[in-house]
Amino acid sequence: MKTFSGRVAAITGAGSGIGRALATELGRRGSEVAVSDVDPTGLAGTVALLEQLGATVTSHVVDVADRSAVASWADKVVADHGRVNLVVNNAGVALGANVESMSYEDFEWLMGINFWGVVHGTKAFLPHLRAAGEGHIVNLSSVFGLIGIPSQSAYNAAKHGVVGITRTAALEFAPAGVRVNCICPGIVDTPLVANAFGKTEKIRETLHRAHPLGRMAKPEEIARCVLFLASDDASFVTGHALVVDGGLCAGAGGGGN
Repeated sequence: MKTFSGRVAAITGAGSGIGRALATELGRRGSEVAVSDVDPTGLAGTVALLEQLGATVTSHVVDVADRSAVASWADKVVADHGRVNLVVNNAGVALGANVESMSYEDFEWLMGINFWGVVHGTKAFLPHLRAAGEGHIVNLSSVFGLIGIPSQSAYNAAKHGVVGITRTAALEFAPAGVRVNCICPGIVDTPLVANAFGKTEKIRETLHRAHPLGRMAKPEEIARCVLFLASDDASFVTGHALVVDGGLCAGAGGGGN
């Protein structure tokens, strides 16, 4: 895990949070990085950080719910960098509501990003990984992809779907030398979580206490787990959903990213 020199990583949702942390961790380790996000301002901030590190970086504003846009970006990444070795389907949104009250429009919007975005990224980059004869895909799921939580109907459904597509893709892509895994974080201290749950200190303390370790995860802690799965240290790991939740799922109770 000390170096990713000579590798090319493509990351969605890289304008903040886990995506930004991962991009900078890869940049520090010598990887070329292709970043995308729907937010041009956040994306520009990530690019600035990578440039300060001296990393080779390209960026594109991409809506992962738009399969044509994702496919075009994948082709552009390979055209710009010559190859791609690691794809991280990280982009996601949050919207809480129960099954009965959530509108079809909101359900479809969230699924379009959190689930279909993963499918689009996987399908767009797979031909390039297959042609190389090796590579890694790491998807961002959640502990919400392993347990049910009231008032998180669409988010639960999408994140369960990410675990399912990860395991299936791992079986299908193994003969091509492509490993596919996913990360299932607990609550991570990111703008996504702050916007979903609230930003008051009382809410933050509640989110910290939800974990047996007594705090939310830092984005960098999740990023380093992605790096492990994408590294040669995990060369025999595929189809795995790695739980990184500070002990949250170890017993009764719930919570999530």
